[in-house]
Amino acid sequence: MTKWEIRNFQKNNYSDIARIYQTGIDGKNATFQKEVPTFAVWDQKYLDACRFVVVEDSVTIGWAALLAFSAMPSYRGVAELSIYIDPTAAGKGIGTALMAHMISESEKAGFWTLQSLIFPENTASIALHKKFGFKTLCIHEKLGEMDGIFRDVALLERRSQLVGK
Repeated sequence: MTKWEIRNFQKNNYSDIARIYQTGIDGKNATFQKEVPTFAVWDQKYLDACRFVVVEDSVTIGWAALLAFSAMPSYRGVAELSIYIDPTAAGKGIGTALMAHMISESEKAGFWTLQSLIFPENTASIALHKKFGFKTLCIHEKLGEMDGIFRDVALLERRSQLVGK
C-alpha cells in the first residue's frame, strides 16, 4: 500500500521542488542548470496546466511539469516534460505513477506530443520514458556545455494515441 499521493501543484510545494531540483543539479545528470530558479522564474517557465507533485507525510518527494514547445498556436499540443524524483524516494514506484498520471492528465488537457531532453547517462530516466512509449528521436551531440565539458542530450518523444489523431 502506498503512503504517498499525487496532487496538483500548489505554491507551498515549491520549497520541496527546489530541494529536489537541487539534487538534480548536484548529480550533474538531470539538467544543465547551475542554480535552482526562484519560484517566480519557475512559475513563469512552466505551463499552468499539468503541474503535479507526489507528497508523502506532507513532504513533496517528486514533481512533474510541462514547458511550452512553442508559442505558435499550431504547436499548442506539444510540450517538454520535466520530471524529478527525490533520490531518497527511489524504488517506490513514484516515477512510474507520476509519469502515468502526467500522460493521462496531459492528454485530457489536449496535449498530443510530450518531449524530453535527457542526458544519455541518465539511464533511469530514459528507462522510465521508454516504459511509457517514448522513442529516442536523436542524440544531439555536444549540445550544451557543463563545467567546461560539452554534453550529449537525447531527445525522446511520445505521441498520444488519443489526442491529435
